[in-house]
Amino acid sequence: MPEQTAHEDHRAAAPSDRVRIRRKPDRGRYDRATVHAILDAGLVAHIGYVVDGQPYVIPTFYWRDGDRVYWHGSTASRMIRVIESGAPVCLTVSILDSLILARSGFNHSADYRSVVVVGIALPVTGDEKARALDRFVDVLAPGRSATVRPMTEKELKQTAVVALSLDEASAKVRDAGLGDDPGDETWPVWAGTIPVHLAFGEPVPAPDMPAGIDLPENVRALTRR
Repeated sequence: MPEQTAHEDHRAAAPSDRVRIRRKPDRGRYDRATVHAILDAGLVAHIGYVVDGQPYVIPTFYWRDGDRVYWHGSTASRMIRVIESGAPVCLTVSILDSLILARSGFNHSADYRSVVVVGIALPVTGDEKARALDRFVDVLAPGRSATVRPMTEKELKQTAVVALSLDEASAKVRDAGLGDDPGDETWPVWAGTIPVHLAFGEPVPAPDMPAGIDLPENVRALTRR
């Protein structure tokens, strides 16, 4: 995952009204360290934007580098065209940590970590775009960008990359576990917490893999996450 750089400021800034947590405000986190950690732990973001009054929310891979979060898409995609026009966007990432099975339906819940970022995403171009795409490959499997076939000029032209500043970002975290009402503990039903984990399975090599190419450690490491 992205390393923290020396210039990153992890102090909590005053949140803007657009990202201030209103429901359960005690769960709100505004420091950069928490926002960065959640973004680095996730894989898929949902990008929200509006076209002619119609909201759309699109799932996509993303990656963080410093105080910006990036994603990519085809230069022909509607989402990219709208974003590059300067339309405001909302990016969300959520990680489910556990299911909470309470003794009442009302108190069923979940422990989770989430981030919301709003703002104007800017196009990433030139050499910075190529570096950003290499960074994406390395986020998936550290060091892999140096081993794969380099992108062609045609592939680079067909791929757009955009970056969204974390200036307006907030995190929301629930890690409270079971929360039954007083007296519910006597109700005769199982209650508790069920942990949820993202797990990678055993890598399956391409059927046309040439002999002598072993599974690299950076890919093997994914199965130990």
